[in-house]
Amino acid sequence: MKPSRPLYEREPELAAAARAVDDLCGAQAVGGLLVFSGEAGLGKTALLAEIRAMAADRCTVWSARGGETVTSVPFHVVRQLLQPALDRFPPDETRALFGDWYDTTAPALGLAEPSGPQPDPQGVRDGLDFVVARLASRLSHRPLLLMVDDAHWADGESLTWLASFTARLGELPLLVVQAHRPQELAERNASYVADRDAERGSDGQGATTRVALRALTPDATAELVRAALGEHADDPFCREVWAVTGGNPYEAVELVAKVQDQELAPVEESAGQLRELGASARGSGLVARLERLGTNANRFAWAAAVLGTDISQELAATLAGMSSAEAADCTARLRDARIVSGFDPLEFVHPLIATAVYRSIPPATRTAMHGRAAWAITRAGLGAAAASRHLLEVHPDDDQELVAQLREAAGQHLAVGAPEAARRCLERALEEPPRPKDRAVLLYELGCATLLSSPPTTVQHLRAALDMPGLDDGLRVDATFRLAAALAHNNQLKDAAISLAAEAARTAPGPGLMRLQAAHFMWEGMQATEDDGPARSRRLTRNADHLKGRDNAERALLTLRAFDAMLRGENAQLIVDLCERALIDGSPARGLGWTDSEWGFELPTMVGITYAFTDQLDRAESLFGEAVRAFEISGWSGAHLAFAHTLLGMVHRRRGRLAEAEGFLREGLRLADRVGSGLPVHWDAACLLIDTLLARGRVAEARKIADRYHFGPPYPSAMVLPDGPCVRGRLLLAEGRKEEAIAELEAAGAALEPRERHNGIWAPWAGDLARALADGDPGRAAHLAARARVHAERFGTDTAIGEALRCVSLFAPPEEAEQLLADALRHLERSSSAYEHALARVDYGVAIGSHRELARAQKQAMACGAEGLAARAQQARASIRSAE
Repeated sequence: MKPSRPLYEREPELAAAARAVDDLCGAQAVGGLLVFSGEAGLGKTALLAEIRAMAADRCTVWSARGGETVTSVPFHVVRQLLQPALDRFPPDETRALFGDWYDTTAPALGLAEPSGPQPDPQGVRDGLDFVVARLASRLSHRPLLLMVDDAHWADGESLTWLASFTARLGELPLLVVQAHRPQELAERNASYVADRDAERGSDGQGATTRVALRALTPDATAELVRAALGEHADDPFCREVWAVTGGNPYEAVELVAKVQDQELAPVEESAGQLRELGASARGSGLVARLERLGTNANRFAWAAAVLGTDISQELAATLAGMSSAEAADCTARLRDARIVSGFDPLEFVHPLIATAVYRSIPPATRTAMHGRAAWAITRAGLGAAAASRHLLEVHPDDDQELVAQLREAAGQHLAVGAPEAARRCLERALEEPPRPKDRAVLLYELGCATLLSSPPTTVQHLRAALDMPGLDDGLRVDATFRLAAALAHNNQLKDAAISLAAEAARTAPGPGLMRLQAAHFMWEGMQATEDDGPARSRRLTRNADHLKGRDNAERALLTLRAFDAMLRGENAQLIVDLCERALIDGSPARGLGWTDSEWGFELPTMVGITYAFTDQLDRAESLFGEAVRAFEISGWSGAHLAFAHTLLGMVHRRRGRLAEAEGFLREGLRLADRVGSGLPVHWDAACLLIDTLLARGRVAEARKIADRYHFGPPYPSAMVLPDGPCVRGRLLLAEGRKEEAIAELEAAGAALEPRERHNGIWAPWAGDLARALADGDPGRAAHLAARARVHAERFGTDTAIGEALRCVSLFAPPEEAEQLLADALRHLERSSSAYEHALARVDYGVAIGSHRELARAQKQAMACGAEGLAARAQQARASIRSAE
């Protein structure tokens, strides 16, 4: 719609826009988000056009618009925003602009063919962030202004990106101006509204301005009328225009145009005719007006409404079944009637008109036109994904070709990081329906498509696929493996193990069976509780100890055996040997890598964790560094990358690099928070961060993390890294809540002892409980410490032995305690555990009353970032000086 000039009663809105543009173009180049909301017809589009004109001389302006009929087209709005500008770059310059994000994000923008693993949607969004930020920096001489009209009709992928991207605009020299209808946006995408509400209350609010548009007053409406019809338009007539239109600017402009067409005098005597004229501008009145233009024009308008946006006159003619000359004639008539504007492509004058025309098409005709549009798009070689929005509108009719097209489209959507679009295609294909023999495979594909976005939905579809004929043996194994992963991610580990055991019982010997058995061992062992852990460990030992690692099934079993042995505190050298057999030259084998889908990322994770708790920290850090690189290259920057940062944080915690550990763990939580809440990675990262903050002496900060992430019972069904109850017990001890700490640590021991999990570094319940009981029950405390020493010496790592000796020294006579601490110090000097080494040196310095040892201990503690421990060493030094 061509905006009326001037805009009436929009001075506050234009002033807000002028301030935002001035801030963007000022010396500080402050970006932000400017949001205009209002019901249909209040002039949002006209306002954006005015802002565009205002900024044209100073800014680089790119724009996009949502469309009611294209909400199912993934990245439609983002492509409108960025594709025209990026198309102007030479291919090599485009690739350089994207950097490492090219393979992940360029396909989503239609700039490259997909390659590599299926991208994580969060990775695609991160890549878009990176590219737009680089573009904004390049264009700093003419700052970038992005305008999104009708955002309530933006596709889900674009809307989700806008939600996350606009939350950090204060950091960029970039302004986003968005217009939407509030009710439609809330109904279409509640999560977007929730994100914006959260952002409104965050520190980024200063970069956000929201303005709600209001209807025109009677005075402004009268001014609009007289500007068009002349000053002789009398007050009763103008008042009636306002009453008929409710002060809606679009309806007022259209009504005034009708008055001009009818050559109606703008006086009180004509006011009675306004209501009838106003009805012809909308709804059934508009449809009747369209029909009066003739059958061809009506049918051409229908075709344009089906196409929705960027309407090709040639394609519309094809859908309408008419020649190019007839289409040109129809276009001219529709343009004269103020229904469409432009030439090629065409667009409707206003979204209200497009909606009214589309909804006026008889359902059978509308369905047929969508089918014809899909055929024409496919014939033009634009691909199944481009045709899919029309295929979704076709009525089910047992059309197997349509099923095949929708499955192909789903694959293309997945390849660009749009699993929700893939889900819609596959669900529609099921309604067609497919042939009975194909239904199970289709359900399997649907389950795979929803694995990252909705584990409960994946469980439903994969169970249905497994319950019917149609999956060959290989697909049955893969479907069961993925079903177990979905159940595990849905906090149903016991069900995951049961499903794997049931399928393994009906699977013939071979690689498939070994894959199922390995997954069964994994999810059984990852449960926080199990009925007979030692029996499972014995079965795993029998199945794995003799294996050489000749194929991936053997390597998987060796990995699980090593991880289980580490938790049990078996001989560390045996455990490291098992890990070596599970790898090839120190890295995961092909097919067992971080982004390989057949086995999942859990297996290389378990190898790295096993290394970390057997004092092989260099190997662990190398593996987890590979994980970060692999996830970033593949665009897996959601929960996967969050977990990789968490794992690197764990390695730094074990090394005693506490500041670095805290940084990685906080980043892991930040990345996880973008994905959701209460995820397994939240538990692991929060647990490790609490442990790290306690080591740094920051008890109050540890409590804040515990409260924020609800760290405590009830714990998830999956085990937490490291043992959650042990870390919570340590927190309670640090807070002086001794009785609660004792109860928590005793519960941890009661859960771990029957499973024969005796690794005191992973789960230090015995040592911490011994310290808690030292005053009230010294006999039991000494017994606990002695048993922990036995387990540590069996395990054999310097860290485990040194920590156990340090605990035992608490219950020994002074001379023996000094020797025990000296032995602990010797072991910990040989380890990579710098924080535990500093702890032992403080204890040893206190025991022997050595100012020199305590000075060294204080220096070591500061190097670790353990400010609390350094302060303790300083106090001990001061006490020695006082005594002297």
